[in-house]
Amino acid sequence: MTDRLTIALAQMSQRVGDLEGNAAAMLAMRERAAGADLLLCPELQLTGYPPEDLVLKPEFVRRTMEAAERLVDATASPGPAMLIGTIIHEGGANYNAVLLADGGKVAGRTLKRELPNYGTFDEKRIFAHGPMPEPIEFRGVRIGVPICEDIWQEPVCAHLAEAGAEMLLVPNGSPYELDKDDLRQRMVRSRSAIAGLPLAYLNRVGGQDEIVFDGSSFVIHPDGELVVQMCDWEEQLLLTQWERGGDGEGGGWRCRTRAEHKLDPFPEDVYRAMVVALRDYVTDNGFPGVILGLSGGIDSALSAAVAVDALGPGKVWGVMLPSRYTSQESLEDARECARLLGCRHDVVPIVPAVAALDSMLPDLAGQAAENVQARLRMVTLMALSNAHGHMLLTTGNKSEMSVGYATLYGDMAGGYSVLKDAYKTTVFALSRWRNRVKPEGVLGPAGPVMPARVISKPPSAELRPGQKDEDSLPPYSLLDRILERLVDKEMSVKEVALATGAEIALVADIETRLLRAEYKRRQAPPGVKIGSRNFGRDRRYPITNFFHTRPR
Repeated sequence: MTDRLTIALAQMSQRVGDLEGNAAAMLAMRERAAGADLLLCPELQLTGYPPEDLVLKPEFVRRTMEAAERLVDATASPGPAMLIGTIIHEGGANYNAVLLADGGKVAGRTLKRELPNYGTFDEKRIFAHGPMPEPIEFRGVRIGVPICEDIWQEPVCAHLAEAGAEMLLVPNGSPYELDKDDLRQRMVRSRSAIAGLPLAYLNRVGGQDEIVFDGSSFVIHPDGELVVQMCDWEEQLLLTQWERGGDGEGGGWRCRTRAEHKLDPFPEDVYRAMVVALRDYVTDNGFPGVILGLSGGIDSALSAAVAVDALGPGKVWGVMLPSRYTSQESLEDARECARLLGCRHDVVPIVPAVAALDSMLPDLAGQAAENVQARLRMVTLMALSNAHGHMLLTTGNKSEMSVGYATLYGDMAGGYSVLKDAYKTTVFALSRWRNRVKPEGVLGPAGPVMPARVISKPPSAELRPGQKDEDSLPPYSLLDRILERLVDKEMSVKEVALATGAEIALVADIETRLLRAEYKRRQAPPGVKIGSRNFGRDRRYPITNFFHTRPR
């Protein structure tokens, strides 16, 4: 039995399905952790998280288990033992598992008991529930290894404490959401206190399609003391020193390492989520860069700023596509945005294409004629995308997507959207903040990234003379308060009206628009999730739907 352990916490990124790459990254971390007794990696580090229906492919599971065997074999060489997140196929079922690999052998294992099946999670579809886990013995120390959701429910930690666990090491794949840092720490403090055990919470980092992982790993003692706070958004390896306490500490284990990192506050956390998600999506899918319509408005300006910060100005191409309704002010603002960001800027008027469509369809008028402009812009941008390989970045925000204030096969078209889960008021907050602050580690310039006028002028699609968004919508300050309650909190029309002070008729109209626009959202590109109820992964409504909550 030992009274001291050095536990290396490896906050790592992953690539889903890249078994060889993920295994190599773990072995590289093991080399860096020389001198440690044990290396803890995040949940399903070998496969990447979430693997989704890859788990239903037998060949994927077979190769995963082979890769895990090779990792176990690698621990025969000098270096720390490893807690490896992987898949185990046994008895005809697949399990989300952690193996303790030590000295070239599997010295212990735990199978995930609690499978999340809400929001972005769908693990009951692909994994079987493991049995109630028992502590794993390592160097004479009984270690509990609950896996992610196992600590969000009470029974697993309580069982491990009753079974004699002396500490809890928790590998996680916990996506970023607004205010989630506080939620995690409150929950972990509760589990640690009830179990009477110190707890190390290790999370992954990086983007995976629509979700992004912020890391923010930490260690808490059962008295609630936060002794280690690792960084957010970046990989980090931290060697933590643990000792069995003296009589005054109840004889239990304590983490002697102290490390403090200040986590990003709002709105910086949202902005960093967008940057990381876009960077990994574009890079991992092999695009040379992004192209976007740079209209002179705030949505495209912010999208361009995120893209430059994520990828660098040389990989971002802004194209202004003026129609006869585009103002001189917008032309100037688009050009100035590109200059401030240092990215490429071209102007391709769509006037000749609109004239061609007018001659083909002379009777088009009203909204149909307006939407032709948005769709011709999409055709132009996609042509450039096809010719040069850049991914088309869509610039619509959550407020517009909620009420259908967007053109299907027009401004909705593209490969990814960083603003998909950001309400318009959040777009304003992010733009003001980024004009004042350059986040650490981004590739864009310091100083303002868009003209102040872009933020202050009334939003407009400029599809007809003098058009303003508020001709068709309530002020965004009110619209977003209504939408937050209809979408994120699933409140009824009456409840929203009472909470916001808005007229019931207005709220009912917004709800109707929200439900009618479901068919559009089903055809929208993926985009980074930042809130608790994003469209697509979290909120899954039927397209054909006759239920409304307006008063009868």
